[in-house]
Amino acid sequence: MAKDKTVYVCSNCGQEAAKWIGKCPACGQWNTFKEMKVAADTGRQATTNAAASAGNKLRTSRPMRLNEIVGTDDRRISTGDDELNRVLGGGLVPGSIVLLGGEPGIGKSTLSLQTMLKLSNKMRILYVSGEESAHQLKMRAERLLSPLPQQGGTEGESFFILCENSLEAIFHHIKEVQPDLVVIDSIQTISTEEVESSAGSIAQVRECASALLRFAKTSGVPVILIGHITKEGTLAGPKILEHIVDTVIQFEGDQHYMYRILRSMKNRFGSTSELGIYEMRQDGLRQVSNPSELLLSEEHEGLSGIAISAAIEGVRPFLMETQALVSSAAYGTPQRSATGFDQRRLNMLLAVLEKRVGFKLMQKDVFINIAGGLRVTDMAMDLSIIAAVLSSNVDTPIESGWCMCGEVGLSGEVRPVNRIEQRVAEAEKLGFSHIIIPRYNMRAFTHKKPSIELHPVRKVEEALRVLFG
Repeated sequence: MAKDKTVYVCSNCGQEAAKWIGKCPACGQWNTFKEMKVAADTGRQATTNAAASAGNKLRTSRPMRLNEIVGTDDRRISTGDDELNRVLGGGLVPGSIVLLGGEPGIGKSTLSLQTMLKLSNKMRILYVSGEESAHQLKMRAERLLSPLPQQGGTEGESFFILCENSLEAIFHHIKEVQPDLVVIDSIQTISTEEVESSAGSIAQVRECASALLRFAKTSGVPVILIGHITKEGTLAGPKILEHIVDTVIQFEGDQHYMYRILRSMKNRFGSTSELGIYEMRQDGLRQVSNPSELLLSEEHEGLSGIAISAAIEGVRPFLMETQALVSSAAYGTPQRSATGFDQRRLNMLLAVLEKRVGFKLMQKDVFINIAGGLRVTDMAMDLSIIAAVLSSNVDTPIESGWCMCGEVGLSGEVRPVNRIEQRVAEAEKLGFSHIIIPRYNMRAFTHKKPSIELHPVRKVEEALRVLFG
């Protein structure tokens, strides 16, 4: 009989070593190796058998030539949530495994339970909770979907709640229920008896996730895993957890703001540049189909330091407020602070303003805020950042009805941006009358002129001259 052995596992990436190492050779992190006892049978065979018995018959595979494989489009399962469908690439793919991560209290369980309640009308759902009791889930469901069918009704027969932490017991109930979709909330609370460690450890998360992956691939039942994140903002557990799943979705937002953002970090069946926006309310998460109208306030007229930018995240254009405050530095070293915007890029833009345009901001405090609590990485916001900073510096408001987009280079030139037609169409739809765009992007409007007035510029000085005269 084989003996148990002791290994050292990196808590950051899951790298194994026979002895303790100060620096992980895989991820480069220091003091992350933890001692762990591993049984001779690590549970792979047991969990494989359990997953196979829970699903259909295991498929046998053989080497195939590329021209023998028939290419078919993946059938999508609509979740009933347009924002979630967009981030997933059109819906859930049968046999896929999705990992949903986010901070505590951000709304992961609310989003998953709300989606499952919509799907329960046409699918058999098994919702496995390792953190909450059935009574807690019932109370949340009543708040999200009121009124719920009472006991004895026929409408809730296809939605099953299971409060369990044992992986073997979960597979036993899966075999009995035969669900069309399985939700695990959360993967860090599930453990298998074949691994001698507590739930949430690297070995437990790896073995449980691998067993659920084998079940999803062999049975064709999609599995949604909800995962915790660390204080650094990364998903808890070994890095292999993100490698084995098909889709990784991050649920972001500030608990002090009403908006929540759903981002796709990895997607084998769609684009990773998609974005979904929700509004947190008392009765659950509400989809924000047109975020531009909510991100723009009408009370900024006559106020300096506010510029409207036409940004794009994924394939979705929307307009947002860029707020800036420039004041004299109270201390010797001026402050540079940015909320929702890259601070290093802010320092570069301020250097361009001082060197290329001639505005002295060396002894000024500069604060930047993207309204609504959003964080956008679109380079086309550079022009609005500079316009807002200059508006606050000279205390002159930008006229209403103006918006802009353009990337600013180190030489002070306004570089072209992508999808200019969608940005202009969004500004036109929201009633803006003027938009400043890079001169190079005027080629896109040679055949069809929009009703909004276009102001092409080649340098930052030209844009500021258009805005402030």
